[in-house]
Amino acid sequence: MTGATHSTFVIERTYPAAPERVWAAWSEPGLKARWHQGPDDWTRGEHELDFRVGGCERSRVTPPAGPVSTFLARYLDILPGARIIYSYDMCLGDARISVSLATVELAPAGAGTRLTYTEQGAYRLDGEGDDPAQREHGVRELLDRLGALVT
Repeated sequence: MTGATHSTFVIERTYPAAPERVWAAWSEPGLKARWHQGPDDWTRGEHELDFRVGGCERSRVTPPAGPVSTFLARYLDILPGARIIYSYDMCLGDARISVSLATVELAPAGAGTRLTYTEQGAYRLDGEGDDPAQREHGVRELLDRLGALVT
């Protein structure tokens, strides 16, 4: 089977943490690895982050029933403290299941931070992997984990 399901979603969050703290959670390898590697019952593998325009990020996690899930990103645009744009592939085992473009925007919101996450993607490549609603659900869970880290 060939094909892809295309979709766009936007998630907004307000965290009661300074923008510098939220930015650090995206840009510092040790902090990013703490929230961006799936639920607690997943086995965490490698995590590499080269946070600069042209830099890459790779992480691997394995859910209890397998297979290995690989996130591979390339940073396209970074406006320090305010914006991150990256493209990323998701793979299950050896199969690429999606390709996405993600934009993260941060803005002060009182004493906290307003985060807007926009993702445009091609999902279920060749019928494999999650659909757009499942991906949005997964990103929402990751952003909840980010919130728990920064507050």
